Amino acid sequence: MDEKIPAYLYEKKNSVKTILFTALFALLFINLFQPFGSRDWYPGISDIKYFAFSSLIILTGMLVVVISRVILTACSKKRDVVYWQYALWILCEIVAMAIFYTLFAKFFPKDGIERDISEIFRQSLINTALVLLLPYAITWLYFSWKEKSALLEHIEQEKSGDAHAKTLIAFPDEKGDLKISVMLENLLYIESADNYATIYYLNKSGLSHFLLRNSLKWMEEHLTKETPLVRCHRSYIVNMDKVKILKKIKGEIVLELDAEYTPDLPVSKTYYDSFMSKFSQYSV
Repeated sequence: MDEKIPAYLYEKKNSVKTILFTALFALLFINLFQPFGSRDWYPGISDIKYFAFSSLIILTGMLVVVISRVILTACSKKRDVVYWQYALWILCEIVAMAIFYTLFAKFFPKDGIERDISEIFRQSLINTALVLLLPYAITWLYFSWKEKSALLEHIEQEKSGDAHAKTLIAFPDEKGDLKISVMLENLLYIESADNYATIYYLNKSGLSHFLLRNSLKWMEEHLTKETPLVRCHRSYIVNMDKVKILKKIKGEIVLELDAEYTPDLPVSKTYYDSFMSKFSQYSV
């Protein structure tokens, strides 16, 4: 109970969402459940008028929650709020709203009949607890799910980034014999010339290249499915992770790589759609 509550419980945007959802829940609660037999208090009015009247009462009572959440957000900036303090805070909200509805029922009695104030407070306390605790629990679960989903997505992205960085791309020749392997993080692009392909990559001394006998078509079919490699031209396969700038010159798309002494690579019309489809995955 002395553990600090998660930030999503008192963040400003989440507090606004909690207040709005609680108000909506309270409106539905009082109009569907009709606590205290409140619908019988005003038998002569239409459902629309009753809804408007009950809405006014609920929204007025919700001022307690609004004030409470503003204070909670301000306090959380100055010091940590732990679970037992947060539980006590909610209890105070329930009691404060119960007192508000008790006073309302006392000063505006049903058919002018006086009722025992302790009984009114007891019923108000029960119904107010339902009105607040149910939407609070729902929003708490929702915010927790959102935070965990975002955390899992972040972890997956990190794993994906690590997997890309640590992937070793193997390049065999046309006979299947391994000729060279290059870390994906160092691979720049592949250039084709007839039945040969030149692998351009970074090493300690800068830009290097390696020539092997194999077709660009084979590499496109075997190396581009689950990697950032994509064919952009009949003569080029490029590593999307190394594309620094995509620009349009005289109606043609040109790629500038994040490495010195590398030429700008063209994107041909033949491969434009497939290239842009993959490019969109790497341009978030």
